[in-house]
Amino acid sequence: MTAQAEKLKVLFLCTGNSCRSQMAEAWTRVLKGEQIDAYSAGVEPHAVDPRAVKAMAEVGIDISSQASKDVDALEHIEFEYVITLCDQAHQGCPFFPAKTRVLHVGFDDPPLLAAGAHTEEEAMVHYRRVRDEIKEFVEKLPKILDE
Repeated sequence: MTAQAEKLKVLFLCTGNSCRSQMAEAWTRVLKGEQIDAYSAGVEPHAVDPRAVKAMAEVGIDISSQASKDVDALEHIEFEYVITLCDQAHQGCPFFPAKTRVLHVGFDDPPLLAAGAHTEEEAMVHYRRVRDEIKEFVEKLPKILDE
C-alpha cells in the first residue's frame, strides 16, 4: 500500500468555506501532511476571505491560491472524517456514508466578530485568535479523532 493510500482523508466543513475551513485545511497540510490528506468545503461556498489569507500569511502559510468549494464537488472522495467547524455546517451537514465519522469542533466566526471593528487591526485580532485556536486543534490530530 502506498503512503498516499495510508493517509487519513479529512474534510473540514464550514458554511462558506471562506475562512475557518480554509485555515484548517492549510494548517493540516503544513503540520500533518504526512498523516492526513486535508480538504475543505462549504455548504454555501463563497470566496476565500482576504483577511483569512492575510492572517495565514502572517504565519508563513500562503492560502491565496485556495478556492472555496461546494461539498458536492468532493462527493467522489471517501473521507474517514468530516469535521464541521461552525454550527450552521454542523446542523446542515450533508449525508456521508456510514463509515465516515462526522465530528463537530466549533470555532468563532472571524468575519462576524470583525464586523463591528473600527480598524483593520481591530478586525485582524479575531482572525489571528481563531487561526491560532485552529492550529492548536490541528496539532492534536489525528490522535484526538477517536477520543
